[in-house]
Amino acid sequence: MKISVLGDGGWGTALAILLKNKGFDVSLWGAFKEDIEAIKLDGENKKFLPGFKIPKSIRLTSEIYHACEDANIIVLAIPSRFFRDVITKNAKVLKESRAGFVSVAKGIEEKSLKRMSEVAKEVLGGVEIAVLSGPSIAPEVSRGIPTAVVVASEDEIFARRVSDVFRAEHFRVYTNKDLIGVELGGALKNIIAIASGISDGLGFGANTKAAILTRGLAEMTRLGLAMGASRDTFQGLSGLGDMITTCVSPEGRNHRFGLEIGKGSRPELLLNKSVMEIEGAWTSRAAVELGKKYNVELPITQQVHAVLFGNKSPLSAVNELMTREPKAE
Repeated sequence: MKISVLGDGGWGTALAILLKNKGFDVSLWGAFKEDIEAIKLDGENKKFLPGFKIPKSIRLTSEIYHACEDANIIVLAIPSRFFRDVITKNAKVLKESRAGFVSVAKGIEEKSLKRMSEVAKEVLGGVEIAVLSGPSIAPEVSRGIPTAVVVASEDEIFARRVSDVFRAEHFRVYTNKDLIGVELGGALKNIIAIASGISDGLGFGANTKAAILTRGLAEMTRLGLAMGASRDTFQGLSGLGDMITTCVSPEGRNHRFGLEIGKGSRPELLLNKSVMEIEGAWTSRAAVELGKKYNVELPITQQVHAVLFGNKSPLSAVNELMTREPKAE
């Protein structure tokens, strides 16, 4: 089986290594030739996944045609901000490949408020598509640390096929029919991770973090239900599981971003200098608009958005959250 991974970030690289170690014929594509050449020269992705050797048999390329030629499965590991642009520019090649697609991007498109699988279907037409999500920090997966994720698709047969492809001794893959819930959980938890990081940066303790995680899960679930997802999905790997990992791991980029804000750094400066995409920042914009669209209250999301893009101080945001009108849990 030939598998093409589009996106040479940390997660795309980790998945390419995992799939190669399973014996598949793997290509890894990156948009920038200089980055691909650096990986070839160094034998590792020092920019996004330092410290892990990339098997020489993985084909590294910045030419998308060469990456996708004869591919059976194409993994879309492209950040949500650039997702539509990349697949639109390369729609002809992607359609002609006749491959099945697996999205591993965790975000919501800002302008359209669409999930990544919706964007892919809009651009590419009636392709087979699944979403792989869950608590899966890339360096941990690359170290062989036991990890469990979930794959969701409207096509149960395709979901099982993708599960078989990715499943490894240290990488357990469940299946789920709830495509909406799995995608929303993966996207929205990054906002809660930023809130958790801000709390840590302010010097707050376990009480505060527990409140953020618990009430964050509640508002993720509220929005998900309004959009047609299943409540159970948010109690699973792509909801609660992914949120816990992103909120507590020192390797979680959204948590680290929030931590620096809590310590006093300016959000716009951090966003401008970050090599990696801070998905939660951009997702907060889309989530606020989704809350308005579906008339769902998202207090933590709204305050995170105000701190990132409304020049609100973190302490003011905390004060507003703590002094809201009392209500039943």
